[in-house]
Amino acid sequence: MRRSPVPALLTALLLTFVLAGCSSLGGLTKDKQPLSARTVSVLAALDTTPAAPMLVRVFKESSELEVWKPDSRGNYRLFKTYAICKWSGELGPKVKEGDYQSPEGFYEVTAGMMNPKSSYYLSFNTGFPNRLDRAQGRTGTNLMIHGDCKSVGCYAMTDEQMKEIYALARESFAGGNQSFKLELYPFRMTEANLTRHAANPNIAFWRNLKQGYDVLAQTQRPATVGACGGRYVFNAGSGLPSDPMGACPADVAAPTTAELVMAAGNPALS
Repeated sequence: MRRSPVPALLTALLLTFVLAGCSSLGGLTKDKQPLSARTVSVLAALDTTPAAPMLVRVFKESSELEVWKPDSRGNYRLFKTYAICKWSGELGPKVKEGDYQSPEGFYEVTAGMMNPKSSYYLSFNTGFPNRLDRAQGRTGTNLMIHGDCKSVGCYAMTDEQMKEIYALARESFAGGNQSFKLELYPFRMTEANLTRHAANPNIAFWRNLKQGYDVLAQTQRPATVGACGGRYVFNAGSGLPSDPMGACPADVAAPTTAELVMAAGNPALS
């Protein structure tokens, strides 16, 4: 007697379903994948944990993304440097929607800015425009760090890199941290690099970024960021004006644009 093909078909479909369900470890979706045992081991060797706070720094020119974590004394240590797959535009801040620029500046990423259903594998919003960006009239939407190695104004990573970075952020939020700091730079803010770019019209802005960049090296902790006088100020405490363009208090007076340009060793631009 001829056997019906239906049971065989059902068996094949069931097998396909099971295999598909196992395509993520333990049936977990990509945003829930655990950190590897090796990653957890490296964190432990740095005297830190997945639940600890996190700092992410990005450097356009060298196409690098760094993740830093604090040790048990609160001193931040470099966990890992990832090669950025692609970023958009050129060195310099994002100014307006549609300029194809990846942003530069200081941002905070909260759990609500994480996107597990991103069209670009996984992503989180950079937070651009921040209060200072908006006060300066800078515009742009959906500026992300994401996977898929494609970028139009974003910073794109490989999917495998993004899976780990996303998991590090997720575990930091699970540890009770409300946000993590995101510092976006045009290049490593050394005097040599600033001198090399001294003729760039963004030099005063970059000199301002260097002030925040230097805090980590000086204190082993990321800067607390505020804004007044139309620029960033660091570790200034309370008492800053609600308007980032408002005058800075005397004890946290920000240098003028001319002073920053002069500090770059290029008085011709002042």
